[in-house]
Amino acid sequence: MKRVTRMLPALVVTLVAATACAAESVPGQRAQAAYQAAVVPAAAVAPTGSPTPTSGKKPKLGIADITPMGEKTEKVGVGFPIIVTFDRDVKDKAAVEALLDVKAEKVVDGAWRWVSERKVIYRTKTYWKPYQKVLFTARLSELPGNEGAKNVSRRFAVGAKNISVVNTRQHQMKVYRNGKLAKKIAISAGRGGMVKNGVDVYLTTSGVHLTMGKKALETMTSSWMGVTDPKDPRYYKEKIPWAVRISDSGEYVHQSYGDYQFLGRSNQSHGCVRATPAGAKWFYKIAQRGDVVKITGTKRKLQWNNGWSYWQLNWTQWKKGSALKS
Repeated sequence: MKRVTRMLPALVVTLVAATACAAESVPGQRAQAAYQAAVVPAAAVAPTGSPTPTSGKKPKLGIADITPMGEKTEKVGVGFPIIVTFDRDVKDKAAVEALLDVKAEKVVDGAWRWVSERKVIYRTKTYWKPYQKVLFTARLSELPGNEGAKNVSRRFAVGAKNISVVNTRQHQMKVYRNGKLAKKIAISAGRGGMVKNGVDVYLTTSGVHLTMGKKALETMTSSWMGVTDPKDPRYYKEKIPWAVRISDSGEYVHQSYGDYQFLGRSNQSHGCVRATPAGAKWFYKIAQRGDVVKITGTKRKLQWNNGWSYWQLNWTQWKKGSALKS
């Protein structure tokens, strides 16, 4: 069954090969952080906008986490996914999926894809149209045998259409805002040359990334490759400015840590997209979670389940993960 977002009235835990840019924090935590907002524990996920039965019975299924977070209406990019994690395994996925509603001011096709027994992700067929509001509601109180469950809602606003195109062979990133070229930034991408488990982890991945979070000063270490001894010549622990995360394998767009002579000329990073200080700061300031970053020119392909890289699947492939069959 095709799921279509409706008009608002008026208004997997996956192991991936890391790069040497890997941050000190756990990648999955960064993916869930709403630009450094504290992660809301399961008990604090607050329902909004829907009546809740008061039968006194303990519900069999609840929600542990939702992206976007519920503290405020988050402004997001046009590729933004809705991610729902339940508090236990979902037995009847079709029944639950049928109770997950997405209503947008500007109608667009969309579908859910189950990535584990507890997690389901919503992606649109084409990018969200910019400058609109979207409402997600999980009507779990209507699930048979789930008396006492709370209906949970989240609202978010789609902001500007930010599409960044990184050409690793030309060593340049072009940032388009609402279809117009806003800035060209000289960059240096992954140099390659370090193979782990058959993957060159020093290469930047080519594909359609989404921005997942950002931090004005991110600590990046060599611990991802098991190097924690400061006496080891391979050891490093660096504080990197203007870091915008684009994958779970440790890739960021960030300010170059020195070596500015390589920007715009050659690839010398450990996998991240290094940018000029001015360019990195500008990109950081405009970045919204769910902005699109397309990277081309390397032999290392971005896997669809590496972070929020869901646009690596075409629409037919994506819909196969839905429990509602047409």
